[in-house]
Amino acid sequence: MKKLVNSASFVVILAMMAAGCGANSGSAGNGAESSNGGGSGEKQTTINFIHWRGEDVKIFDQLIEDFEKANPDIKVEMNVFPSEQYLANLQTKLMDGKYGDVFASYPGAQFETLSKAGLYEDLTGSEYIAAYSASLIEAGQKDGKQYALPYQLVYNQPVYNKGIFEKLGLTLPQDWDEFLALNEKLKQNGYIPIAFPGADIGPGQFINSMMMNNNTDEQIWAKVEKGEAKLTDEWFVKTLSQIKELADKGYFQKDSLGTNKDIAGSLFAQEKAAMLATGSYMMAGIKEQNPNISQGLLAPITVSRDKAVYEGIHTTTFMLGINAKSSKKEAAEKFIAFLSDKAVAERYANGTGQLVTIKDVQYSTPELQESAVWVDKKTRFQPRYLISDAKIEKAVTTSVQAVVSGMDPAKAAADAQKIVDQNVKKQ
Repeated sequence: MKKLVNSASFVVILAMMAAGCGANSGSAGNGAESSNGGGSGEKQTTINFIHWRGEDVKIFDQLIEDFEKANPDIKVEMNVFPSEQYLANLQTKLMDGKYGDVFASYPGAQFETLSKAGLYEDLTGSEYIAAYSASLIEAGQKDGKQYALPYQLVYNQPVYNKGIFEKLGLTLPQDWDEFLALNEKLKQNGYIPIAFPGADIGPGQFINSMMMNNNTDEQIWAKVEKGEAKLTDEWFVKTLSQIKELADKGYFQKDSLGTNKDIAGSLFAQEKAAMLATGSYMMAGIKEQNPNISQGLLAPITVSRDKAVYEGIHTTTFMLGINAKSSKKEAAEKFIAFLSDKAVAERYANGTGQLVTIKDVQYSTPELQESAVWVDKKTRFQPRYLISDAKIEKAVTTSVQAVVSGMDPAKAAADAQKIVDQNVKKQ
């Protein structure tokens, strides 16, 4: 049985779980075994697959149907939750082993939390790992072992409208002055330069490319968490100052902090905004809204071109794992092996508009082909996902919202550092 769970039913599910029941108490949908319906008395294993990508349900339904045909003794129940609720409640759902036999997770703080809780089954040595690009699955590794397999390759940097840029004769900026000039020309020509979803994902996405060259140390967030570096240091205050400069000059839409990603995406799809401060994962959905739009990717360069080290930001995410507390690990592993097959991954990629970490996949859409060229560019793994403490991560994104609302960057940085100090003392 495959189904999509909306946010209203999510609360009900959690309540039932707390009472010792799953989403469908007493059914095979809770990972129970049931007769295959053929009268033979043979048992059929039902595994539960959970994730947050509602936009992938259609293609996953097709893939699950094919998997079940190839594995008639296994049924896959899929449940999908809103991303914010998924972040907050995944650990609770996994604890008793009756839910999330196969689950997706985010890199960074969520991966660290689940690892410490012992909720990932060790996948090290599994044959299907060879299908992945070794350099793209490191986010799912810890202490020399592979606990999760990042399935998606995402570029977490602004998307831009190629048609608008060509119409105005704009070229991709190579330094901060050029980026400011680009935004000003867009504004003067009646466009919103940057659609910024400040109410949800915008701060956490935009800060990655804004800081990537202001501090090129790959270990900077580990140092912040250990108290060896501070958010009041020059590089972070500079990053917040540059974000505030964009806001102060009117390069974000009005009420950007009240704008979620769907509204920001619509502004971009309707060609009211020339850039969208999210990432490549939005491009397929934008194309559905506006089939005529031509999209590309760019990243703000916040330093002079001679000091720029990185061209953009990448993330390997939607990390597939097996619940260590599951009693259906063999069936769960068969499902992950199926998703790891090149032909299956290719169907997923072209069906969802997402790049994947499986080797030698062929992409058929212009948006995927546009994103794929970034594989050969100098990109940095999303810095925000290298923050292992969720409280510190929240403090960082809150500081971005604070400066967009008008707060002095030094004050916003100091407020965020207070949260860091509280958590450094606890270590």
